[in-house]
Amino acid sequence: MERRRIGSLDVSVVGMGCNNFGTRLDEVATARVVHAALDRGVVLFDTADTYGRGQSETYLGAALRGRRDDAVIATKFGMPMDDARRGAHPDYVRRAVEDSLRRLGTDRIDLYQIHQPDPTVPIADTLGALDDLVRAGKVREIGCSNFSAAQLRAADDIAGSRGAARFASVQNQYSLLHREPETGVLAECERTGTGFLPYYPLANGLLTGKYHRGEAPPPGTRLADPKRAGQFTDEKLARMEALRAFAAARGRELLELAFAWLLARPVVSSVIAGATKPEQVAANASAAGWTLGAGDLEAIDAIVAPPG
Repeated sequence: MERRRIGSLDVSVVGMGCNNFGTRLDEVATARVVHAALDRGVVLFDTADTYGRGQSETYLGAALRGRRDDAVIATKFGMPMDDARRGAHPDYVRRAVEDSLRRLGTDRIDLYQIHQPDPTVPIADTLGALDDLVRAGKVREIGCSNFSAAQLRAADDIAGSRGAARFASVQNQYSLLHREPETGVLAECERTGTGFLPYYPLANGLLTGKYHRGEAPPPGTRLADPKRAGQFTDEKLARMEALRAFAAARGRELLELAFAWLLARPVVSSVIAGATKPEQVAANASAAGWTLGAGDLEAIDAIVAPPG
């Protein structure tokens, strides 16, 4: 599989989202998915301390036992674990990393990301604590998630002025049906050489190819949950069907288009997608094999217009 860079890290262009580990998947099923990913060339595993209330990290660490050096582990901190464990204060950063290292059963985290901005803590303080972790060898690269272009710029200026570790990546929502990063974040990434990691690349499942306009969501799928009914709008379904037709006219699947479109941007380091079984891992890994041309991208913009 093709590799791209996140700072000093060499990552596969398809990454494994680990939010199903410890929730929809037990330890045995997690191991099957992790091993299937590694066998397909997927080396980036993206988790967080809050996924499964810590179980995702625990199950991922167990699955990688004996294969740790084959993987690039990315995890996150900052979202509430409970009333005491939350945020980006330096004291908590130091506690959170030790907790994640213990659950993962490893001596280093390859990419340590702040999960969301913390308005109660100056970003300079958080960056200082993260820089200490890099210098101590507990973390190789640092990143962020859900940051705006202005927040990225401010953090980069502070890190640059101090000669400290800077964010090597930002992870925000981005897909064919959610193009908001094009309003500033992607340009900031290009300016600074920051890798972009799209989450929800399949638009919460709408771009997997499982759903069809005029038909109820298949039982057991994510969008069959009544709580997610709002995502199944006529507007989104119409655009999804137009994208499906675009892919089919070229002998491809909608899933392949979702990956190929994101990877057409060099600033995208890896497309992170979850899986609950090895067959989904194989489909995601195979989807990265389509390269879109300039004409293809123009045709797609006519279906799903860029923002602004």
